[in-house]
Amino acid sequence: MNIYTQKQRWKALLLVAALLIGAASLWYTSRLVKQLSEEEKKKMQIWAEATKRFAAVGTNEDIVFLSSVISNNTTIPIIQTDDKGKIMASRNLDSLREKDMTYLEQHLQIMKSEHDPIFIDFKSELGGFKQYLYYEDSSLLVKLRYYPYFQLAVIALFLFVSYLAFSTSRKAEQNQVWVGMAKETAHQLGTPLSSLMAWLDYLKMKGADKEYTQEIEKDVIRLQTITERFSKIGSAPSLKKEDLSEVMQHSMDYMKSRASDKITFKLVPPVNEVHAPINVPLFEWVIENLLKNAIDAMGTPGKITVTITDQHQFAYIDIADTGKGIAKANYKTIFKPGYTTKSRGWGLGLSLSKRIIEEYHDGQIFVKSSEPNKGTIFRIVLKK
Repeated sequence: MNIYTQKQRWKALLLVAALLIGAASLWYTSRLVKQLSEEEKKKMQIWAEATKRFAAVGTNEDIVFLSSVISNNTTIPIIQTDDKGKIMASRNLDSLREKDMTYLEQHLQIMKSEHDPIFIDFKSELGGFKQYLYYEDSSLLVKLRYYPYFQLAVIALFLFVSYLAFSTSRKAEQNQVWVGMAKETAHQLGTPLSSLMAWLDYLKMKGADKEYTQEIEKDVIRLQTITERFSKIGSAPSLKKEDLSEVMQHSMDYMKSRASDKITFKLVPPVNEVHAPINVPLFEWVIENLLKNAIDAMGTPGKITVTITDQHQFAYIDIADTGKGIAKANYKTIFKPGYTTKSRGWGLGLSLSKRIIEEYHDGQIFVKSSEPNKGTIFRIVLKK
């Protein structure tokens, strides 16, 4: 199991844990809200009973007690109506608008939608008449109902900001590692390369076999190119408009000479020449990485087709192979450092290619399409 598979599993586990915590919080708050709602209903029933008895009070002690029960309700908004729905009294609503019948009617409709009314039957207390008590949830209960959503939103925002900060910091650290590794590699190659060039000159002076010295010289030039590529990582490379067909053909010829004769290379050029600003050593590095991966994915026989398309302001380069394909879930993962399906691979080629295309050429590279056992098409998009 590679590091990115483990990472995806950890993300899934953390997401499940977060959902469980959120569900538990909502469930517990819902229980509290339900309990408080029942308590408020009981208070309203007691208030209604006290109002009914207040009408038939007999002693001063009863007046004080019942009055205290009625006046103690300072949080739950209520509206009393007669049996025909006419508003008789209200309490704990906006004191500045208590005489506004439109305002009271609006709140009455809200109360009707929230709770069933409490029936008050004044049979003999005041000659016999009926009233209905409507009420709505107190502000405390409303706040408690929405509190977990607010809490979860704040936690989610905190986690999102923390993730962005961590991701930015990690990316900056990765960039430093990339640059440091590339510069150090170029530096380490410089000394033996200089020595090889001196030895090559010495062999030529001594009249060594020309065939041998030419082959050695090719390898030395190749090492110079590799050193130049590594030295450019981390600094802004100079871009120059180049004919993409020529550059692609040069890279394909180089890889063709090092691949099996059973692998066919085909370039499909555009109708007219297409030029784009590129840095040739770095861009060829990308193409060689893609072609090498295609060769490794195909075995023999196989076919690699490179198609260059002119799309007005952009140039498309499609590199298609007839290999084993890539799972759709790995379309983005394959460009991350360390991801590889090879037993001896480092998983840096595609990651480096993506960095070169997107950061140094302001372009795009992605998997256009892939089918199991049929092949894969990588697409590079460059601005003209």
